[in-house]
Amino acid sequence: MTSPTMSLIDRAGLDRSRVAKIVSNGLEGADDGELYLEYRQSEMLVFDNSRLKQATYDTAHGFGLRAVKDEAVGFAHSSDVSEAAISRAADAVRAVKGGYSGAAALAPARSNAHLYTDANPLAGLAFEDKVKLLEAIDAYARAKDPRVRQVTASIAGSWQVVEILRANGETYRDVRPLVRVNVSIVVGDGARQEAGSHGYGGRDVYDEFVVGAAWRGAVDDAVRQALVNLAAVPAPAGEMDVVLGPGWPGVMLHEAVGHGLEGDFNRKKTSAFAGLMGERVAAKGVTVIDDGTIAGRRGSLSIDDEGTPTNRTVLIEDGVLVGYMQDRQNARLMNMAPTGNGRRESYGHVPMPRMTNTFMLAGERDPGEIIASVKRGLYAVSFGGGQVDITSGKYVFQVTEAYKIEDGKVTAPVKGAMLIGNGPTDLNRITMIGNDSILDLGIGTCGKNGQGVPVGVGQPTLRLDRITVGGTG
Repeated sequence: MTSPTMSLIDRAGLDRSRVAKIVSNGLEGADDGELYLEYRQSEMLVFDNSRLKQATYDTAHGFGLRAVKDEAVGFAHSSDVSEAAISRAADAVRAVKGGYSGAAALAPARSNAHLYTDANPLAGLAFEDKVKLLEAIDAYARAKDPRVRQVTASIAGSWQVVEILRANGETYRDVRPLVRVNVSIVVGDGARQEAGSHGYGGRDVYDEFVVGAAWRGAVDDAVRQALVNLAAVPAPAGEMDVVLGPGWPGVMLHEAVGHGLEGDFNRKKTSAFAGLMGERVAAKGVTVIDDGTIAGRRGSLSIDDEGTPTNRTVLIEDGVLVGYMQDRQNARLMNMAPTGNGRRESYGHVPMPRMTNTFMLAGERDPGEIIASVKRGLYAVSFGGGQVDITSGKYVFQVTEAYKIEDGKVTAPVKGAMLIGNGPTDLNRITMIGNDSILDLGIGTCGKNGQGVPVGVGQPTLRLDRITVGGTG
């Protein structure tokens, strides 16, 4: 097992000075680039229908070498971490430069931030104890209510070590733990069946996530949500005022707005926010932050995958667009500073601007006051999947837990609701902002260009006026 203090170059038995020279020669004349080395251990156990259905363990290691020339990128990667393989990669990426001779970008600044433990979660809890935990979750869930028909519980963890070597010999390292526990419940009454789920996790070892209070709370909420959906009536359809709950509903902000504030989409002018820096893009009071510096959070990183320290980046301040999320390449091309948002799924992928923990700050309104202000509308508490077009900002989101609001009161639960709208437009339809902003519980994974990375989302209770709701009622 790799020690958190061991260099990945040393682990592979490579001569550091020789590798540094190969990288330097391969990136000579380029604007930017790096050798990215990764070692990862990961596991997942899934308990379904009262039996262990899946138990996987995987170890991956490799490197990716990238050379950046203006807007062009040369990239080669391999699971063979050897001098010969790195030399072949250097020959491959050298071709992207042609006769070009750029000015090498300055190396990322150093950071003393350490936002999570170096400990390996996979080593801290015995396999037998993980199975017993899943068995206990299953038994507890089935005893909660006789209508519980199916229980699926999972526990997953990973331990990632990354090392970034630049052409000037500078080295950056990070050791990243990540865990997640998830419970899904199916309840039934006659021929009708409905589902509920609850998940949580973060960048730590398993200890705090597998205590009884944590997993019992997850089961309680998953069963509650499933029973709510079992009693739900068809969702109303049409244009109405919508109240979004705090926390996980911020996934809609992440998708419908956050991606449009990533540097690459704005540099290429394919975002609905392109060219609007300094202009009002949201209602007054709306402040949106991307913050990768929050200790222990799923979306946090001590450094990004280019070696840049993560930041607390203000994107929208009191309704005005003031910032984008940037990796090194897009920041340079836009004459801006990198924000520590250069992320990649693995050594086999190039970095790009990606979100970390993206959320809206709290306002001053009491959540009860916000609900009481709505004559007829929808209270959306939890979301499932959705689709967003970055260029236009149009979105469609499935609501997995929602209720009618009638005369200022939350009434019947509804099912089948879809929110349909336009992110940039609907930012201006926010009329009330709650004082209860929170982050999600640590379950988010963001997809972009075929790459998935862990993220966090969050928001306060929000009132949005005149939102189109798709339903069957």
